Amino acid sequence: MADPQAVNPAPATGLPAKTDARRHHDPSVRGFASDNYAGVHPEVLAAVALANGGHQVAYGEDEYTDHLQRIMHSHFGPTAEAFPVFNGTGANVTALQALTDRWGAVICAESAHINVDEGGAPERMGGLKLLTVPTPDGKLTPELIDRQAWGWEDEHRAMPQVVSITQNTELGTVYTVDEIRAIVEHAHGKGMKVHLDGARIANAAASLNVPMRAFTNAVGVDVISYGGTKNGMMFGEAVVVLNPDAVSHMKHLRKLSMQLASKMRFVSAQLEALLAKDLWLRNAQHANAMAQRLAAGVREVDGVEILYPVQANAVFARLPHEVSTRLQKRFRFYFWDEAAGDVRWMCSFDTTEDDVDAFLRGLKEEMAR
Repeated sequence: MADPQAVNPAPATGLPAKTDARRHHDPSVRGFASDNYAGVHPEVLAAVALANGGHQVAYGEDEYTDHLQRIMHSHFGPTAEAFPVFNGTGANVTALQALTDRWGAVICAESAHINVDEGGAPERMGGLKLLTVPTPDGKLTPELIDRQAWGWEDEHRAMPQVVSITQNTELGTVYTVDEIRAIVEHAHGKGMKVHLDGARIANAAASLNVPMRAFTNAVGVDVISYGGTKNGMMFGEAVVVLNPDAVSHMKHLRKLSMQLASKMRFVSAQLEALLAKDLWLRNAQHANAMAQRLAAGVREVDGVEILYPVQANAVFARLPHEVSTRLQKRFRFYFWDEAAGDVRWMCSFDTTEDDVDAFLRGLKEEMAR
């Protein structure tokens, strides 16, 4: 019998015939730049492997995506419908398009991710206008919303149709249940809908010690962008529609927004691993606890000021610029406002106590130089 490789030789690629997979980084190194830097939780990796093998119908008609709907019902009520997507920006843009008309606008905090960190995608790709409001702590209130909630009959102004809040906020603060209820009632009373950017929704629930439904469907939020990547997933988020009457043509908008995964089972399997039991909560509780440990240590360092309440997995601080630049050579993190000397330190599901303590030692050493 002829050698198959002789009959069908491998194409010439200029590469060795056999290559070994290699690790290109030191897995013991962890920083405080972003919870996106963290790897994938082992239980999520195991779920992806379990979903592999054989054929499943593409584009969301698979068994894993079907089962995900029942899991979402357990968290967000019987009307919840999940639309898995690739990433957070895609979730936000798709959700906001579904909630607005072509002439619609979205009221959000000036610090909101959709305004600051999505490259203009909501406006350029979603074709909608953002109406921003400065906030002292990243949180909107009914009074702050009213700075932009006007002019519905003015054809010269984009029409306010949606209020978008982030839970927890980009400044690490957390809305209480009553604060979100007040926003929803105010927005609905003015004929607007409410979108919740839940990139770190698990951290908020862990901080408040309430189920996620307590500040979403139970208080009338219409649509959630559910975040999983920052909470231990490899990739993927979901648009979760809580109020079917508030949206239009979600399926078509997801495809139009280039967020329809062909092999969707691998996104849904990850979400199932997080949400079927308590992995989402365990990961968030741990990240939050590490941020509290970090904040407690930082408060003991003279010359370093914590800027906002530490309520989730982020610590925002102000310290001398030259100290931060030296410390960045030892630990990865970002400036938040470089001119002011403000930095952001993020903790993740895999941050360890030793990581925090090593960082605190480095901070003290650099402050003492």
